[in-house]
Amino acid sequence: MKKLISWNVNGLRACMGKGFAEFFAAEDADIFCIQESKLQAGQIDLDLPDYHQYWNYAEKKGYSGTAIFCKEEPLSVSYGINIEKHDHEGRVITLEFDQFYMVTVYTPNSQDELRRLDYRMEWEDDFLAYLKTLEQTKPVIVCGDLNVAHKEIDLKNPKTNRTNAGFTDEERAKFTALMEAGFIDSFRHFYPDLEGAYSWWSYRFHAREKNAGWRIDYFLTSASLKDSLKDALIYKDVLGSDHCPVGLLIEL
Repeated sequence: MKKLISWNVNGLRACMGKGFAEFFAAEDADIFCIQESKLQAGQIDLDLPDYHQYWNYAEKKGYSGTAIFCKEEPLSVSYGINIEKHDHEGRVITLEFDQFYMVTVYTPNSQDELRRLDYRMEWEDDFLAYLKTLEQTKPVIVCGDLNVAHKEIDLKNPKTNRTNAGFTDEERAKFTALMEAGFIDSFRHFYPDLEGAYSWWSYRFHAREKNAGWRIDYFLTSASLKDSLKDALIYKDVLGSDHCPVGLLIEL
């Protein structure tokens, strides 16, 4: 059984002061992915003796960024999705293992007034094409902050958020396209009707205390891994970021 964890830490240095190291040690994951590290090379010295570390930094300082920490050394590592216009923001890392590809992603936010929605649509198509190319070789596990709540069950206030970034019809349709392309939303695979299961809460309006959240952090897998899935986890009580960690247990 492998335990995989993903966490948008919303600034790793800040999260380190809010319990990151303790959670990391306690969970003892086989693969631990983070998004929104908000770091440049050399800005943190993370002592993880049992893990190989892989970092993808945004060119813009204090912005975006991803990392993967894994116990087993991968066969290969790549950064980005091999499309120049998408690969300046440190959003994707892919590790190749014997039986699968592990991809972590921090999907671009469509932003206020949806000013980046058009770019987001391009990104979605190109990212799906990238995943399907990987899948021609071996199954894919993709995790991270996908910046979309797929269905009304995936956020507290769907009616008032229909035109807001993360719950537009356009973004939700792109997530549906991922599912139709053969990927499994592991959490909904196990808990199709569970309400109130969220992974992000605004820092405003006491949203976390009221559980007025969104589920925008995911583990998706190729359909061929369906019988290997054992459980999907949301660590809703883990603080340290406006997101909580999510996890996947899988028999590989």
